Amino acid sequence: MGCSAGLGFVVLCWVVSGVTCYNPWDFSRSDSPYPWARVDASQLRAVSPLQPVTVQCEEAQMVITVHRDLFGMGHLIKAADLSLGPAACQYTSLNAVENMVIFVAGLHECGSTLQMTPDSLVYSTSLNYNPTPASNPVILRTNPAVIPIECHYPRKDNVSSKAIKPTWVPFTSTLSAEERLGFSLRLMNDDWSAERPSNGFQLGEVMHIQADVSTGNHVALRLFVDSCVATLSPDRDSSPHYAVIDFNGCLVDGRSDDTTSAFISPRLRQDTLQFMVDVFRFAGDARNLIYITCHLKVTAAEQAPDPLNKACSFNKAGNIWSPVEGTRDICRCCETGNCGLAGQSRRVNPLDRWPGRRFQRDVASRHGRIYIIGVNRWLCGESCGITNGSREGSITRYLTCIAIVH
Repeated sequence: MGCSAGLGFVVLCWVVSGVTCYNPWDFSRSDSPYPWARVDASQLRAVSPLQPVTVQCEEAQMVITVHRDLFGMGHLIKAADLSLGPAACQYTSLNAVENMVIFVAGLHECGSTLQMTPDSLVYSTSLNYNPTPASNPVILRTNPAVIPIECHYPRKDNVSSKAIKPTWVPFTSTLSAEERLGFSLRLMNDDWSAERPSNGFQLGEVMHIQADVSTGNHVALRLFVDSCVATLSPDRDSSPHYAVIDFNGCLVDGRSDDTTSAFISPRLRQDTLQFMVDVFRFAGDARNLIYITCHLKVTAAEQAPDPLNKACSFNKAGNIWSPVEGTRDICRCCETGNCGLAGQSRRVNPLDRWPGRRFQRDVASRHGRIYIIGVNRWLCGESCGITNGSREGSITRYLTCIAIVH
């Protein structure tokens, strides 16, 4: 009994000491110069005032120094029991004199992850301690520990007022867009729950089209369909042509009396935009191959929609244009066609939009079938007519789909 009571007393004192002396090392301070590190050592419950883990965030790597007295109890851990990140990288060097274990790893090595915030690039990893038995293989005297580590780097910094602005697109920004932004169009079933298994349609049916963008590590983005035009050749400027979406996001096909085409509101997500289009074919033309080219673009999700970045449908019941998000006034230009820069005013007539006369949609027949091909391409190459573009505050991409009318 005496031995049991004594053991209980010792354990109780250790726990109280750990709580009263607990002081995690957190180097995140609002006045810290960039780059700065954050180490959450709360699992260690060390009673020593020394910092057992320190981190240096360098330009392309992080240097992590670990004291072998990891728990501040006078017990030196084995260096081999330490590893870095999900890849379990081993230490780089060992300072036997000062009992220090040093890890040097690139910012993208050892399974580290990158998170992008509005102000910072945050590289995250963890220091892992997995104790192995010492002289007695039956018992352990320490617990495993995982210590989260972060290196914060600024996305913006001060530069000279005499800096030279290049006239070309920087290679790094082009590469980033190719790797991290994937635009796609998919035909969905009637309830939007899955991709449509068949691409065939009867005239009089409705296409459910979903546009998506894969943002990767980017901050939140909002997707828009700037324009969609149907043609009989791969050239989106060829004639005849029919505008489904025009004027920076106005679904002008829904302005016609015989259609119900509209954007779906509210959105499923900011990086997704859904819209319905009544199936059609060109009137008075026997060719049955239709190319539909859509211009997709993204803006920062925090940027308020405006006349250049919007998704507007025509509400026949109220005889007014309505946006998916934003104020109603951003859709006023859908009626006048003056959504661009000053001096570029264009008047829209649903049946007479283009020079000469635009071919009208043909919905009289109910016997043809339309097959949409290539709508589900994901970052396809030049074969599907993708071109890159840029506009202030947005990133853009063209996708061309093919429809066969039988």
